[in-house]
Amino acid sequence: MVCLFFYVQFGLSQEAIPKISLSYENRPVSEVLQLIEEASGLPFYYVEQWLGEKTISGSFDNASVPVILESIFKDTPINFYVLDGQRVILTRNTIIYDELPGGFFGRKDSIAMVERTEKRTTVVNPVFYNENRTSTTRKLETVRIGKADPDNSAQSFLLQGYVRNKNTGEPLQDLTILVKGRGIGAVTDANGFYSIRLPAGQNVLRTSSMGIQGSEREVVIYNNGTLDFELEESLELLEEVVVEADAAKNVEEATTGTTQIVSEESKNIPLVLGERDILRVATTLPGITTAGEGAAGYNVRGGKTDQNLILLDDAVIYNPSHFFGIFQALNPYTTKGVDIYKGNIPAEYGGRLSSVFDIETKDGNVEKFAGEASIGPVTANIALEIPLKKEKSSLVVGGRGAYSDWILRSLDDEQLSNSTASFYDGIVKFNSNINENNDIRATGYYSRDAFSITSDSLFNYSNRGFSLRWDHKFNEKNTGSLIAANSQYRFNIDFDGESNNDFGLGYKIDETELKLKLRYLPNDKHTFTYGLAAKYYGVDPGSIEPEGSNSIIQPVAIPRESAIESAVYLSDEYQISDKLLFDLGLRYSFFASLGATEKRTYADGLPRSEGTLIAAEAVDGGDVIATYGGPEIRASARYFLGPDLSVKASFNSGYQFIHTLSNNTTVSPIDTWKLSDNNIEPQTGNQYSLGFYKNLKENEYEISLEGYYKTSKNVLDFKTGAQLLLNQTIETEVLQGNGRAYGVEFLIRKDKGKLNGWLGYTYSRSLIQFDSEFSEERINNGEFFPSNFDKPHDISLVANYKFTRRYSLSANFVYQTGRPVTYPIGTYQFNNSEFVFYSNRNEFRIPDYYRLDLGINIEGNHRIKKFAHSFWTISVYNVLGRNNPYSVFFVTEEGEVKALQSSIFAIPIPSITYNFKF
Repeated sequence: MVCLFFYVQFGLSQEAIPKISLSYENRPVSEVLQLIEEASGLPFYYVEQWLGEKTISGSFDNASVPVILESIFKDTPINFYVLDGQRVILTRNTIIYDELPGGFFGRKDSIAMVERTEKRTTVVNPVFYNENRTSTTRKLETVRIGKADPDNSAQSFLLQGYVRNKNTGEPLQDLTILVKGRGIGAVTDANGFYSIRLPAGQNVLRTSSMGIQGSEREVVIYNNGTLDFELEESLELLEEVVVEADAAKNVEEATTGTTQIVSEESKNIPLVLGERDILRVATTLPGITTAGEGAAGYNVRGGKTDQNLILLDDAVIYNPSHFFGIFQALNPYTTKGVDIYKGNIPAEYGGRLSSVFDIETKDGNVEKFAGEASIGPVTANIALEIPLKKEKSSLVVGGRGAYSDWILRSLDDEQLSNSTASFYDGIVKFNSNINENNDIRATGYYSRDAFSITSDSLFNYSNRGFSLRWDHKFNEKNTGSLIAANSQYRFNIDFDGESNNDFGLGYKIDETELKLKLRYLPNDKHTFTYGLAAKYYGVDPGSIEPEGSNSIIQPVAIPRESAIESAVYLSDEYQISDKLLFDLGLRYSFFASLGATEKRTYADGLPRSEGTLIAAEAVDGGDVIATYGGPEIRASARYFLGPDLSVKASFNSGYQFIHTLSNNTTVSPIDTWKLSDNNIEPQTGNQYSLGFYKNLKENEYEISLEGYYKTSKNVLDFKTGAQLLLNQTIETEVLQGNGRAYGVEFLIRKDKGKLNGWLGYTYSRSLIQFDSEFSEERINNGEFFPSNFDKPHDISLVANYKFTRRYSLSANFVYQTGRPVTYPIGTYQFNNSEFVFYSNRNEFRIPDYYRLDLGINIEGNHRIKKFAHSFWTISVYNVLGRNNPYSVFFVTEEGEVKALQSSIFAIPIPSITYNFKF
């Protein structure tokens, strides 16, 4: 009877509310409310500060006051209540209820109150805020989130937001947010973003992270909403360790084969000539290796070096190394970190089969001028952070250069003493926080290498990258990013010899991409990411021009290649239960090879050669030569076997439309990239992964064991004696075959205490097969054989021991099985000439590789008030003086075949580097 009476009374009061006509444009909310008061005769009661300074526009014709107010306060925390049809009361966050909630007087059979309106019957659970519940010893800041909604009977709500460093404005990654007394928590991602579901009502949130002052904040949550944190640094920043990783994420996330490395992790690892190198640190982790010491490029889980997508702030970097791979082409002081995906690659990434290296540059300090620099035996680095508008925008400027010629000039070898080698790179990044919903970042990058090992040839190569990113928050559930990027890689060879065959040779690849990424959080069960991307390739495959009036070189220019690559993707991180989590993604990729160029057709049933070429058709610019594409599946799952033990499985498939052309064992600066066309098909691949992940002693130790199996098709290799450079019919010199790789990766990692570091072991095999009905297109009789980078056993130990806060000792030990090599196994006579007979390709191996590096790290004093904080690194690379072979080659002397070995660093290499930060 009471409920029925309330319904009748409520209905009557609604009918008594007048309807009005109203129109307003760019008027403050307070003025609009005054207009409503005048038109309706209903007085309003509210606190004016709640309304803010926002202006609104609207137009209503014969509409009731509640309808108008619903429109005005739709996206605000303001609610309203019409009392007896005679006055309007505004509330912030809360709702005015007409009766007490069920159980208020202790009746256990009544759980919630029932509110009835004209259109609905809703079970409502009011939120009560008891100020006396807050600790009496320390008054906490109270924040109210969301607006109570009588249609929403949820017991919990989603809170999300970003956490930033108050001094620098940089996002804080891996920061823990715990709900006091409830056993609920969340961890921020690489952008400082967090998402957590809170019970309705009062909650106390506590933040915790190394180097950041802890904080507590009382949150009264009425509905889904956002809350951003700006936190102060603490002196704990000086208590840094070598390895700082989010061990909980390793167990909790669904994706397999992911690795995060922050730039600081390279600080205490002794590397060649004292250089910090975040990518070289990556090679000490399971599943990532190189073909040899000083080799550029990375082989991930048995994949080729061209199967890695390397991004710097969303722009592709084709050659991320200096000086033949000895140094990275990234300034370590402007680099924030890298996310490496080698198992389940997120659906937003495409175009490569093996891995993604997503490198992020630091955001500049928006509070004060800061910088970091170093001086070493070969290079000097500097990075400056320049605030442009306090708390809003800043600029990061980084420069790096080498002065290594003095090393070459000091060598006894006369040929090398006349050689030169130098490089430099520079980066500029602008970041601006326009408002709470919009951020803009722009990055420009350039690097260049020049070297001359002989007096008559000068080689140089360069990378260029530019990206512009706009991050926008539409509302509490929807965010997005619009990205434009351009990348270029080129190399040149200038030959100036004593004869009349001087020339200049050049190559260039350029790509431009536009990408839209969106994120939608409908509830705590689903996280949707979706978007689309389009990319345009332009490749100048090579040209040669005579240098000087006496040169007899004939100019040659291979026709330009063009193509477009596009994709659309959707993924969902679906929380089935507390134990089971799925990450399901689907990507559809499309590729079109374009003119203007020449479309060549070869006779069916015969091997491709100049003799079997039957047609060469000129294709106009923009016309399509060939198209490829299809769906790519990205699926993974995680299941908790215990509180800190999980098992994960994943399946990953993909397309790769671009290939490297090289007949070198390792990556060379003059390797060229070739787009797929009507004769060269795109590479395709599948990967299956299964792994177990365990944390011990409150995340002090991280243990993982992961296995994988990969298959690939249309892997590119070369025919014996192939001429790859300046070859217009390049398809006649290459083969496409199948690949197969499998392995097991083990990692144990310690992140806390005086002794920290990791031990990684990988057993892996990488095999390829080139079979054909034609003998000239078969390798090793069409059977699977080891790839150039097949190294079954790989062990890495990285350790750092802190004696005090200022002094520490670091060690880095590496052991690898020797890579495959092809040996001459005999000689034979033909037409009165002697020839060498070689074994099957990659049938033998060079000697195993092992190396020990040691370093002493000396921090400056920890006085707070001083201009700069210094850091000395004294290291010895290859302490044992191991003469590790870089390659083995063969010469014939007096009718006898002799094997010779070349090495990069055959003796211990000491170095000392001075770093300072201000």
